[in-house]
Amino acid sequence: MNSEQLEFNKNEDKYRQLLTKLNSQIAAIQKGGGEKSAAKQKSKGKLLARERIDFLKDDDASFLEIGAHAGYDMYQEHGGCPAGGVVGGITKIKGRQCIIVANDATVKAGAWFPITGKKNLRFQEIAMENHLPIIYLVDSAGVYLPMQDEIFADKEHFGRIFRNNAVMSSKGIIQIAAVMGSCVAGGAYLPIMSDEALIVDKTGSIFLAGSYLVKAAIGEEIDNETLGGSVSQTEISGVIDDRFPNDKECLERIKFLMDKIGSFEQAGFNHSPEKFETPNQQDLYGILPSERSKPYESVTLVEQLLDNGEFKQYKKDFGKTILCGFGRINGWAVGVVANNRQIVKNKKGEMQFGGVIYSDSADKAARFIMNCNQKKIPLVFLQDVTGFMVGSRSENGGIIKDGAKMVNAMSNSTVPKFTVVVGNSYGAGNYAMCGKAYDPRLIVAWPTAKIAVMGGEQAAKVLLQIEKASLKKAGKEINEADEKAMLNKIIDRYNTQTTPEYAAARLWVDAIIDPTDTRDWISSGIEMANNNPIEKFNVGVLQT
Repeated sequence: MNSEQLEFNKNEDKYRQLLTKLNSQIAAIQKGGGEKSAAKQKSKGKLLARERIDFLKDDDASFLEIGAHAGYDMYQEHGGCPAGGVVGGITKIKGRQCIIVANDATVKAGAWFPITGKKNLRFQEIAMENHLPIIYLVDSAGVYLPMQDEIFADKEHFGRIFRNNAVMSSKGIIQIAAVMGSCVAGGAYLPIMSDEALIVDKTGSIFLAGSYLVKAAIGEEIDNETLGGSVSQTEISGVIDDRFPNDKECLERIKFLMDKIGSFEQAGFNHSPEKFETPNQQDLYGILPSERSKPYESVTLVEQLLDNGEFKQYKKDFGKTILCGFGRINGWAVGVVANNRQIVKNKKGEMQFGGVIYSDSADKAARFIMNCNQKKIPLVFLQDVTGFMVGSRSENGGIIKDGAKMVNAMSNSTVPKFTVVVGNSYGAGNYAMCGKAYDPRLIVAWPTAKIAVMGGEQAAKVLLQIEKASLKKAGKEINEADEKAMLNKIIDRYNTQTTPEYAAARLWVDAIIDPTDTRDWISSGIEMANNNPIEKFNVGVLQT
């Protein structure tokens, strides 16, 4: 076995360890509020959130879960909030792609934490961008009152949900809601602002105020079932359209409704029916070096993700620290923009660091992005970037202007963008390579991802200098041992904040995925994006 194969095997072993850790995290998250809480829900004759989704989706359909890590390692003083207390993602019902959102009543009775609101808004954003039907399976006690000040009144808080309900309705985006448990206070507007509102008998209830609040407010004594149960809200108020004796019959009605939806105008992205060979996706594990500072064959990684391994590069010999080119993923035409982690020579014979964006690379990427918009080709960004090149030579060469051109072209792109954080995602490199702030239709991270304003060691040294200066100003000096301990403490804290789990917990990425699932995420993303026609591309003032 040669040294190259040994290195490949070493990298593969390291990656499989990361995947074991990821799978263990997901298994724990999927338990929701735990066995005792799950048993309580089951005793009422209810299906659990994930069981409802599994029953509703087509048997052969995948379920791309968005935000499984939402709330991960957060709210520990409140007992935690696995998956943000809501389960949802992209799947198919009766062959039609859609989003399903299900409150998890095992987590604080489905109450809304701040991350729950953020996650629900992300589901609605995906539905609006891609004109996808969205199914709400409602089972929630409403806002988590101890944190109401972080979820109630701001623009991106709880109330935005209902604003989005109205906007989606005006755009003809289908919304179906099933009240399968509690649905109280402001949350009651969500199902009623949907196109169809269903309810499950005995377990479902919907009202603006429950019996305790009604008594406190107006002195009326009434039980919740009489106040807002299925009979009251279907036969007396007419607020709900239909009621069903159990969860499964209610979900069957949703399947029935989804099967009757007509077709809409599509964007028209190119999809080839020709058969293709899929490169061995598990080879991806061995390509990324276990030591993330090492260079690797970025071209090989890109080819591994494309049908038949075919990657036709654009300006191959210019701007070499970014790879641009065309290929297909599960038949869909794509334009790929990937950071090249190899150390390369520019046109002047000068060495350039891999993973760094130079002026020529930024110029090439900007032109390629405009090219893909002209041809109506979706864009895939593969991030492993440490940032833009700095220093007097780069500044004198106009790196800010060239970087701005790339950011401008990417920001104004109207073809759908999909981002995969493969490795580093630092500083303005995150922005230029279509980070979360730049509206990728989907953004996912591999277990090797690192997202921050800069690398941990560099940031720690900057922070240390600031802290030392502050101490010196206060008349204090620190010795070498204290300085080293301080540096290590800063590095540890900073490194914790750069992990993919930290990013996914806050929904900076939609999911942490196994690299072998990347092709399915992107192709499913393009399929959903094809449901909504795109606008004409106009790059603005930086066209040249």
